[in-house]
Amino acid sequence: MVKHFFDLSTLKSTWDQVSSAFWQRYPNPFSKHVLTEDVIYREVTSDNKLVSRRLFTKTNRLPRWGGMVFPANLAQSVFVIEDSVVDLQNRTFTTLTWNVNHTRLMQVEEKCTYRPNPENLMWTQVQREAWVTSNVFGFSRAIQEFGLARFRRNQLKATEGFEYILSHLQGELPPKTLKETAKEATEKAKGTALAATEKAKDLASKAAPQKAKQFV
Repeated sequence: MVKHFFDLSTLKSTWDQVSSAFWQRYPNPFSKHVLTEDVIYREVTSDNKLVSRRLFTKTNRLPRWGGMVFPANLAQSVFVIEDSVVDLQNRTFTTLTWNVNHTRLMQVEEKCTYRPNPENLMWTQVQREAWVTSNVFGFSRAIQEFGLARFRRNQLKATEGFEYILSHLQGELPPKTLKETAKEATEKAKGTALAATEKAKDLASKAAPQKAKQFV
C-alpha cells in the first residue's frame, strides 16, 4: 500500500527566475528544518542539460505516539538525496528526492517538474508528486498517513520559502531579513551539522550505487 500525493500549483515568476532561485532557497524563515546542503555531483551534459545530485540534512521530529512505534535511539536527523535535471531546450526543471535513512520505517519519494505556465508564460507551473511507504508490520497505514500529512505541511512551507526567496531576489524584501534568517539557521545547526553531514555522506555513498544514474 502506497500513499500518493499530487498537486499542481503556480509560482508567479518566470521559469528563468525560478530555475535560478531554486539553488538559493536555503536558508529561509519557512525551512528552518533544513540544516545542511552539499553538492555531491554536477555536470553539464553534451545535450546542454545541467545534472546535479545534492545531499540535505533535515530535522526529524517524531509525533507524540512515535515512542510506541519507533526505537528510542532513532536518529533525530533525516538525510535526503536530491537528483535534478535542468533542460534548457525543453524548458523543464525536474527534481527527484528520497530519504536514505529510516527507510524501513518510512520512505518518501518526491518528484517535481517546473515548466512555464501554458496560460501565462511569465509564471511557472509546478507539478508535484509524492509517494509514502512503510514496512512496519501492524503500523504501516498509520505511519503512511502521518508521513503524508507531514509532507503536505512541509510542502506548503517549502512553497512559502521559495516565494520568499523569489521576492528577495527580485528586490521586494530587504537584504537584512535574509541575513538575519541565515544567522539564525547557522546558530541552530551549529554543533550538529558537521557530524550529521559526515554521516550523511557515508550513507549517500552507500546508496549511490543503487541510484547512481537516477537523475530523474
